Amino acid sequence: MASSESNQDRTLEPSARRLEQARREGQVPRSRYLAHLLVLGGGVAALIGLAAPLIASVGAVMARGLTFDATTLADPSRLATRLVDLSLAGLVAVAPVLAILLVAAALAPLAIGGWMFAPQLAAPKFERIDPGKGLGRLLSLQALAELLKVLIVTALLAVAGFWFVMSHAEELAGLAHQALPNALANFGALAATALALLAATLAVAAAIDVPFQIFQHRRRLRMTPDEARREQKETDGDPQLKARIRSAQRELARKRMMAAVPKADVVVTNPTHFAVALKYLEGRHLAPVVVAKGADAVAEKIKALAKEHGVPQLEAPPLARALYRHVEIGAEIPAALYGAVAQVLAYVFQLKRSGHAVAPVDIEVPEGLQATGDR
Repeated sequence: MASSESNQDRTLEPSARRLEQARREGQVPRSRYLAHLLVLGGGVAALIGLAAPLIASVGAVMARGLTFDATTLADPSRLATRLVDLSLAGLVAVAPVLAILLVAAALAPLAIGGWMFAPQLAAPKFERIDPGKGLGRLLSLQALAELLKVLIVTALLAVAGFWFVMSHAEELAGLAHQALPNALANFGALAATALALLAATLAVAAAIDVPFQIFQHRRRLRMTPDEARREQKETDGDPQLKARIRSAQRELARKRMMAAVPKADVVVTNPTHFAVALKYLEGRHLAPVVVAKGADAVAEKIKALAKEHGVPQLEAPPLARALYRHVEIGAEIPAALYGAVAQVLAYVFQLKRSGHAVAPVDIEVPEGLQATGDR
């Protein structure tokens, strides 16, 4: 996403395409403080929600650990086994809390930028181990800003922690004189309060950092007017290429149209400027269909193909003009022209049946479909 353009020229907001391209390259906004908040918040929620069973489980483990029988004391080799058993029991006791912390840690990075898959980030890049570039990154304004943020947040956490310890010093000291169950319960409450205080401090930091990270991300991806024009050109396509494609499509459509002329029932002509080929399949078409039409050189080509393949031609200037102007290729004729076209098809079918027929003259076209001003 780098560009030789000056950052001062990047005045345009990034487009959706640029943001998506940056996402594919692994560039998304992230906030470490929001991630820390979610992990800590998950831990606090787990401690509060699982307080009763957690205290009971931890209390049971501590009770076992502080109880010794004569057999264990007489055989020091059993102490190692006992230590392993107690460690596993303690791990099982706090396993729900650890599981919640693990899930929170896995989901926390997705809070802003969402999930992404960018395997190219794992590819080795030698500039990452370049001492010169590394020193430049350390002394950059961005690195100094990040350091300043870390120092401020650390100071806030230290002040909050110091205030909590000092304001609850007597309660913490009194835990040593309480019975084990009461001491555990009170300690859990104090721990939850302390963690909630730290979470509130992190929430303040995250509330400031998240908008800042989103702003920084979009600022890094800003575009110059030239980049925006190039992207628009790539999105819309090269005009010359699009023109060639349209030309090829027209040529292909013309060839398909010409291929349909030998199968037409009749070609209605102007006689010199327009030619329209009609086809009617009983049971398939509700009305005759225009399979080909053209003017001037194309009309001459249609008439030549019709003559070559023995397709009847009929000079009916008003009808030819109306069909050419008002009916698209592949479309059925409008109901207003049924009568006029019926005269043409009757002539064609009689011609095919007996080999001769009298061509209709003065075929009338409804006034609304008359193409005035045509040749």
